[in-house]
Amino acid sequence: MLKGKVALITGGVRGIGKAISLCFARAGANIIMNYTSDRSAEDANKLVEELTALGVKAMAIKADVSKSEEAQSLIDTVISNFGQLDVLVNNAGITKDMLLLRMKEEEFDQVLAVNLKGVFNCSKAASKVMLKTGGSMINMSSVVGLNGNAGQSNYAASKAGIIGFTKSVAKEFASRNIRVNAIAPGFIQTDMTDVLSNKVKEEVMKQIPMKRLGSTEEVAQVALFLASDCSSYVTGEVIRVDGGMAM
Repeated sequence: MLKGKVALITGGVRGIGKAISLCFARAGANIIMNYTSDRSAEDANKLVEELTALGVKAMAIKADVSKSEEAQSLIDTVISNFGQLDVLVNNAGITKDMLLLRMKEEEFDQVLAVNLKGVFNCSKAASKVMLKTGGSMINMSSVVGLNGNAGQSNYAASKAGIIGFTKSVAKEFASRNIRVNAIAPGFIQTDMTDVLSNKVKEEVMKQIPMKRLGSTEEVAQVALFLASDCSSYVTGEVIRVDGGMAM
């Protein structure tokens, strides 16, 4: 479905991002991922080996998407090494959960900087390339951006902002053959959910009509649909992958 395409997945080394990287590679895409810390370099290099074993080209680049100059450098490196950029998945994100009265200003700012400004930085840099060739941008939002969640006002604000950003940019670029969509995952089985107690997980299940957590692969399959020509007439959409949680 993506043979010959070049895809950049921010935060593509772990969790949902890793699943998307592997899914896209199996579909024939060449993959570029970013990571931010030196301690992630080993995992990034291992994933590059895993991806290249699937018969595609792969590269991991250290870059902080919350910084505009590093986001631009990331896109420049993609073009200098691959000559094109067909798919951008803005997946990089962090959490710093805290009740509002206890939340520090820097905790709010850091989450908005990575989760929302990072999407702006990468999308702006990538659009300069895609305006010439067309392409697909996929922004990772969350059901928390639709419904809110106590203790996550910073995260919810960033993910709700992504939805507004997605719809606005989709309108700007629709006539230029650039599609911009968002995915809003619910509770997905990742390292972040693995640390939850069984009691917390049981309470979560009560909110999910399908009575289970989602898998990273299930999110990746939706991303594959949005990246491919199967969604050639879809733009400005927000697709929930949440087992019915936010219906």
